[in-house]
Amino acid sequence: MSKTLAVSSLFVYGTLRPGDVRWHHLAPFVVDEGWDDTAAGSVFDTGLNYPAALFDDSGTIRGRTYPLLTGSIDQCLALLDEVEGVVEGGYRRVQITTGTGTKAWAYEYGSGLELALIESGDWLDR
Repeated sequence: MSKTLAVSSLFVYGTLRPGDVRWHHLAPFVVDEGWDDTAAGSVFDTGLNYPAALFDDSGTIRGRTYPLLTGSIDQCLALLDEVEGVVEGGYRRVQITTGTGTKAWAYEYGSGLELALIESGDWLDR
């Protein structure tokens, strides 16, 4: 089994959430409506209308986890890798375990921008 297929869910915390500007990239690849979830770490405002997250033990990130369609996981992740990599400093795809115990992919911030902590841990509540 490939590393990609071993993890078949995606945790989203910012612009990939429903109703935000990048949801349309993810929507065709999700199995269902997903569920509210959390991840260990902190979420930040980049000041550029999108967030950044660092997955560590510094707090709680609020977001949503989506199971991905089995037949198109590689295609989904390749597209999202491209979408998320356009930011200067970039993002990297990492494996996390969410608050519900789900093993999921998530996009963690790389470097290059000044970040402002979002105390609530929720990009939608900044």
